[in-house]
Amino acid sequence: MARFTAHKLALCFIMPQVLITLVLFIWPVFLVLSQSFSFGDAFGLQKRFAWFANYVGLFADHSYIEAIGVTLILAVFVTILTMGFGLLLALLVLARSKGQGFYKTLLVWPYAVAPAIAAILWRFLCHPTLGWLPHFLLKFGIDFNYVTNARQALFVVIVTASWQQFSYNFLFYYSALQKIPTTLIDAAIIDGASAWGRFWQIVVPILSPTTFFLLIMNLIYAFFDTFGIIHIMTHGGPEHSTTTLIYKVYVDGFIGMDIGSSAAQSVLLMFLVVLVTLLQFRYLEQRVHYA
Repeated sequence: MARFTAHKLALCFIMPQVLITLVLFIWPVFLVLSQSFSFGDAFGLQKRFAWFANYVGLFADHSYIEAIGVTLILAVFVTILTMGFGLLLALLVLARSKGQGFYKTLLVWPYAVAPAIAAILWRFLCHPTLGWLPHFLLKFGIDFNYVTNARQALFVVIVTASWQQFSYNFLFYYSALQKIPTTLIDAAIIDGASAWGRFWQIVVPILSPTTFFLLIMNLIYAFFDTFGIIHIMTHGGPEHSTTTLIYKVYVDGFIGMDIGSSAAQSVLLMFLVVLVTLLQFRYLEQRVHYA
């Protein structure tokens, strides 16, 4: 019978995960970094060192600067809408004495829908000729056509992404609200605190760890997971109004076949997400109250 020392046994358990991390995560990162500093053809047959030419070219490209703005707008509005709507629904469901399970089941369904499927549903809903929403708005004199209107296209993408993600926020907020001791609320009521005062002074501080976690997750979702929605609904248009950084990586790399520029965009996007996350930990975590 084979005998393992503690170190060998630990190594046997750790090595598979280490190999998976190296092959699927570390090696692709180094490969992208290498490609971002080089010029090459679409098939990777020829490559020459380019130093920082790909990065300099990005900031000279007006469409890339525009994509940064679109990404930040999308991230801010999706985060605010998903967190606000999720918290509101969690409070409303928790306030009901009966039927909470039924409402939880209904509100969880959108999260079970894949982003691409959610995009198809909202595409039919908002389609200029097939959707009922444009016909309904036309009765009030509002011409709604997100296919040709840049602002309406971005609005539709924000609404679709928020609808698909708010269930995630609802689940976390609902679970966190259930853990708030009722004795704190009762004591505040006895002291004469208003409903808004109880929410702001008791509920919000207790929910701060959950809020901080959801803030990071929603920003990551807006930066990366909205690709399927944009690709199905708008293809980055009209007039690049819905072209985010992650979608521009796809367009330049897989359609434009500019592998060096696409790799440089991927690296910058990674650093942007890391920077946003570090800023959140640096300035927002100080306001988090851990029980």
